[in-house]
Amino acid sequence: MELKKIALNDVHEALGAKMVPFAGYNMPVRYSSDIEEHKTVREAVGIFDVSHMGEFMLRGPKALDLIQRVTSNDASKLADGKIQYSCLPNEAGGIVDDLLVYRLSEEEYMLVVNASNIEKDWNWVSKYNTEGVEMENISDEMSLFAVQGPKTAEALQSLTKIDLATMVYYTFDKGEFAGVPDVIVSATGYTGSGGFEIYVKNKDAKKVFDAIMEAGKDFGIKPIGLGARDTLRLEMGFCLYGNDIDDTTSPIEAGLGWITKFDKDFTNADNLKAQKEQGVSRKLVAFEMLEKAIPRSHYEIVNAAGEKIGEVTSGTMSPSLGKGIGMGYVAKEYSKAGSDILIRIRNKDMKAQVVKLPFVKK
Repeated sequence: MELKKIALNDVHEALGAKMVPFAGYNMPVRYSSDIEEHKTVREAVGIFDVSHMGEFMLRGPKALDLIQRVTSNDASKLADGKIQYSCLPNEAGGIVDDLLVYRLSEEEYMLVVNASNIEKDWNWVSKYNTEGVEMENISDEMSLFAVQGPKTAEALQSLTKIDLATMVYYTFDKGEFAGVPDVIVSATGYTGSGGFEIYVKNKDAKKVFDAIMEAGKDFGIKPIGLGARDTLRLEMGFCLYGNDIDDTTSPIEAGLGWITKFDKDFTNADNLKAQKEQGVSRKLVAFEMLEKAIPRSHYEIVNAAGEKIGEVTSGTMSPSLGKGIGMGYVAKEYSKAGSDILIRIRNKDMKAQVVKLPFVKK
């Protein structure tokens, strides 16, 4: 299969990005070093091009009903300009995808989905669209820039009349940005360092990207790749689809009970409700290494007797903490914070401890 290219592919290559295949796209993984880029986002401001993400528009009087049917969270709580984190449960107890739901108006919503799942999610939502909701997949027409870090609002304010400093987390506004009309500016991101996500049409992408780079110059802005995106999200304990959640993991096991609302009917609600009431046999936990070692995805998690009790789903060396951190599913009796576990790394069992998230406290 040929790799898809995001609109600014050539711009990133010219900036010296190392490009790698990711979710079917040719994507920038790093420009300088992962650690340097990670620190830039934690301390100043960085820009990620995440235009591989998918966007679906749902319109019509039954749009909300369809969203309520396919998502686990309660989208009826949304007002215009508000965003919700949610997931699409499947019929077997797992997760089709995690996503963001944007309410543009009473009869218009935008769903933002993971790049690797665009076709799968589209087919899944379509399957339940029995009431004639108008669905439009705009993924190939849109670019998305995540501008993240503590100096972001200050760096971007000159580009828009939208008051960035007062924007609340998980809200958005639509307006002129860098001279381009109707840009969605969203107070969301995947780093835990604050910032905004900017949705623009591909034809305006270069203009907007260049304007952000120029406006951010005095604030130390740098382009950031997927490598640092992964360490940043892991320090906050944010799940990555395909690693920490997938078609076989339930939202209850994954600690996503808070986005699973049982006062409405949705796919597999009865089974998930029973799980919540009866408890689950395994849980997604966060852990820190107590010895010098880096945990990686698929490493076995074992107990003191050397018996396998689970598996690592995400792991890295935390640039902020200077130690190995990770997430993984373990048998329920090992899931409490403070529990001692061992990570099997090349046939050696290395000590670790279950901790509360996030790893990096603000």
